[in-house]
Amino acid sequence: MTPLRVVNVTRYITPLREGGSLPGLVEADDGFMYVLKFRGAGQGKKALVAEVIGCEMARALGLNVPELVLAQLDIAFGRIEGDEEIQDLLKASVGLNLGVHYLSGAVTFDPVVTAVDPLLASRIVWLDSLLLNVDRTARNTNLLWWHKEVWLIDHGAALYFHHSWTDWDLRQRPFPKIKDHVLLPVASQLQAVNTDCQKALTPSLLKAIVQQVPDDWLDDVAFAGPSEQREAYYTFLVNRIGDADYFIEEANHARTQRI
Repeated sequence: MTPLRVVNVTRYITPLREGGSLPGLVEADDGFMYVLKFRGAGQGKKALVAEVIGCEMARALGLNVPELVLAQLDIAFGRIEGDEEIQDLLKASVGLNLGVHYLSGAVTFDPVVTAVDPLLASRIVWLDSLLLNVDRTARNTNLLWWHKEVWLIDHGAALYFHHSWTDWDLRQRPFPKIKDHVLLPVASQLQAVNTDCQKALTPSLLKAIVQQVPDDWLDDVAFAGPSEQREAYYTFLVNRIGDADYFIEEANHARTQRI
């Protein structure tokens, strides 16, 4: 797996006032624009960890996701910003942040307007069930429609157990929030996609994905250091995939309650 590129933020363009994390649109020294997810935002570096893991696992399953980069933010940006809230966020986010390639012209996916293939819907639901992603609902789909294809964004609310690391190694962890997934009514092929998804997410690939997370973001006091915390993410993912039949059954049961 190719390591995430590192870029330097050269211009802060505008805040994107969506949700509580206040991401910003920026330009980097590679000439591209990115949606910058800040380490100093409400959910902190853990949201960035979930973003990297979720996005790269989606990519491994053949789902459309924007390129991620590690974006270096200089302290100077906080000094020149006039808005105090944004100024504080920029000052708290000096160092490595996460950049998501900006999909210019993309629109929010609307399931009422655009039909999704059941196999595609099932892959997305399968992944979100695995990652415990609570944030792919009709209210906030975190899906974009770009170049006539569905693109996945914003995985920062996944892996929510890592905010406390309580019972993180619990096998067959229930995920009742799957009942609210925007694509669940269409995801009629969960069992059919299961084998291919499991084959794609090999232990060696999962280890490589977790390795993409910078040590700087892995500083939870529950662990002795970044290596131990990284190993915990890896162990959770391997075990969760091993329990795929459990979360597929849970999702299918929730689906029957909605259709």
